[in-house]
Amino acid sequence: MAQASQSDAFDLSPIEKVELFSSLLDNELTLVREQSSFLQLRRGARLFSQGERAEHFYLLITGVIRVFKIRPGGDDDEIAEFASGDTIGDFDFARRAEYDACAEAAEDAVLIMFPGYGLNMDRFALEAPQAVSRIFLGAILMTTARIKSTQRVILENLSWVQELHRRAYEDPGTGLWKQSFLTDEINHILETPTALIMLKPDRFKVLVDSRGHGAGDEAMVRIAIVLKNSTRRIGRGWPLRFKSNEVGILINRCGAVQAGTVAKELAASIAALNPVPAQQDIPAFSFSCTISYAIWPEDESVWDTLFQNTYTRLLDAWRTGGSTIVRCRGREK
Repeated sequence: MAQASQSDAFDLSPIEKVELFSSLLDNELTLVREQSSFLQLRRGARLFSQGERAEHFYLLITGVIRVFKIRPGGDDDEIAEFASGDTIGDFDFARRAEYDACAEAAEDAVLIMFPGYGLNMDRFALEAPQAVSRIFLGAILMTTARIKSTQRVILENLSWVQELHRRAYEDPGTGLWKQSFLTDEINHILETPTALIMLKPDRFKVLVDSRGHGAGDEAMVRIAIVLKNSTRRIGRGWPLRFKSNEVGILINRCGAVQAGTVAKELAASIAALNPVPAQQDIPAFSFSCTISYAIWPEDESVWDTLFQNTYTRLLDAWRTGGSTIVRCRGREK
């Protein structure tokens, strides 16, 4: 539950020190204070919601405000937590933007809100047009300064940022790129032509059922090394893990002839892996794989369709015996 107040029991003067008002004159700061209100939030009360227009911003006096995004499934993605003295929403207010997240009280909170309850910037502009001009000039300067500050932080920590980016997309078990990397970055990667090569080891369930998941994990590490070595030899490309034991390579500037050669080399390298030795009554396990590949845009111009067709073709070939290489052409049925 939220309650707004302009009670003299609270001191509104802290709002005058907000960065957005740094260029205002003393009499204009007084007007800002007079146009502000206190807002009291009970724990769990919503301050603003995703998609709302930022008509106000807030200075937190006491309590804690959490900011989060609501995912499609209904779960929350925590973004930030604000404590006493923090300004909330000033960047969105300065840009006259919509909030891209929600904010609510993590515990009982008291805030100063500008413009105050029942007020807006249009009304404030009628009373103090010069002050409003200076506020929006300050907003431009504040926005520019924050952008420059962000760019400077990125440049000063570029190697660290790149490492974080890599780790966010790295499969921890194999060191391959996750499928999420492909989903997020594909529009920046595609170059005509681009080859998608998918690989699935044959009889993998036999290995896991007879030797345990540890043996399966070790086998996937060995297969990942084959993929990484292939991209190193080519000098480009991304070795990928799609699902549990389905992996592959994306290679830009790679046509059908080269992709077919790479697929044959991968199959030969997998077959050349040292077998898992026999143990008592468990026979040795030799490696082989099923491979499907397609060329964008030659085989299919819509990337998502090409990806799904290649994956479906992989599973079809694997289920019918495996140990084969197939090319997926979009018009083949």
